[in-house]
Amino acid sequence: MAYRSFGKFIEALEQAGELKRVALPVDTDLLIAAWADREMKSPGGGKALLFEQPIVDGAKSEFPVAINTMGSRRRIAMALGRESADEIAQEIQLILKAKPPTDLREGFALLKQGIHLLHARPKQVKEGACQEIVHKIDNQFSLADLPILKCWPKDGGRFITLPNVHTRDPETGARNVGVYRMQIYDKRTTGMHWQIHKVGARHGKRYYERGERMPVAVTLGGDPVYTFAATAPLPDGLDEILFAGFLRKRSIELVRCKTIDVDVPADVDFVLEGYVQPGEMRPEGPFGDHTGFYTALEDYPVFHLTAITHRRDAVYPTTIVGVPPMEDYYLGDASVRIFLPVFKMNFPEIVDMTLPPEGVFHNLVFVSIRKQYPYQAFKIMHGLWGMGQMMFSKYIVVVDEDCDVHNTSEVLFRLCANTDPARDTTFIKNPSDSLDHAPSEQNIGSHMGFDATSKLPGENYHRSWPELLKMTDEAQKLVDALQAQTR
Repeated sequence: MAYRSFGKFIEALEQAGELKRVALPVDTDLLIAAWADREMKSPGGGKALLFEQPIVDGAKSEFPVAINTMGSRRRIAMALGRESADEIAQEIQLILKAKPPTDLREGFALLKQGIHLLHARPKQVKEGACQEIVHKIDNQFSLADLPILKCWPKDGGRFITLPNVHTRDPETGARNVGVYRMQIYDKRTTGMHWQIHKVGARHGKRYYERGERMPVAVTLGGDPVYTFAATAPLPDGLDEILFAGFLRKRSIELVRCKTIDVDVPADVDFVLEGYVQPGEMRPEGPFGDHTGFYTALEDYPVFHLTAITHRRDAVYPTTIVGVPPMEDYYLGDASVRIFLPVFKMNFPEIVDMTLPPEGVFHNLVFVSIRKQYPYQAFKIMHGLWGMGQMMFSKYIVVVDEDCDVHNTSEVLFRLCANTDPARDTTFIKNPSDSLDHAPSEQNIGSHMGFDATSKLPGENYHRSWPELLKMTDEAQKLVDALQAQTR
């Protein structure tokens, strides 16, 4: 399913019983965030929330605020137009295994298997719903008119937390869409928190080297697959717009911005047009981040607004991050499940993998493998540390294939039972997440791997490995029958 607007996605959530409407006036200064934090920590992620009367500086905003819209496995599946994120993983697995068709029959067979690559290429259009209302910088409308949240008490101000930031490489023309928080400085300027490892920062560096002003467009809303694609750990060079088109099984229509030379999806709710000036930096933060702590005040580029365009019926999408579990966990969880076939293509021994919420994304990885030879677990650790954003993984725990990596209690049992700390751990030096406050120096740290698998000859274990306790299937069936008689 492709949603024609963010409002259509909201309607679908409501019809599915996944939405709570809040008709009361609720302040965007902390109160919406506090309400959403409670909802996100409810069993299963709670419900999506639509605040119909958000209050900004004492006045009602004309735009409703939607939050926690992808904060459960069911809602993230709905956002992706599937019954489950696993369906997309199966489609990607087919793509990875598929051979180019030799005749029309084979071509149709591939299409029937769910490979919809024909929908991936975007289409250029002259106008779109995102430009139904146009506000240039000489008008009265500004960032102050948007219901932007202050999320945590010691935040440096209000932050746009769910922006899709569109940039382009000035040399190759390659496009990137990333989600980088934006602190509101005043009605016309914001921070642009693209970290040193991000593609947006790389594009910015090339503009800075050329001494050219960098055009930047920020979109909010539209089909939720746009936001998912912008957060997904795609291989470098894979266009997020192409990936979003593949996910929604429909080409994305792009429209040129009014004041800058950047194309954006025509059906989004808001477009913030502007630029980043080379060399201009400003302190950004503090910000209550997904780490569960406030990130420090640091210098980041400044985004200058040149225009705001929006739909007439625009809904403002937002989120908050903090101590897990939060909405962002479900985005990360879906990404891991969808891209598991990519990991398995590189490492066929991998059975399953997860990033548990306690690890706030990169800090903790559980992976199960079909072990065949000594030190295979260490091979997997080092391989994962070399793959894209997996380089930030602070701890990797490798277990045998019969361990359910989604059961944290079971993984911890194997970790405690199967490891000798001196023998089964390894340390490496690697880039670290810019938001990780623990390393002595920013962006540089140490990572640790645990081999919690059963030990094989050659792994410095000189005894017989014991057998794990397990009841027979026959006994289990007999007890099932006996218990049924007592009900």
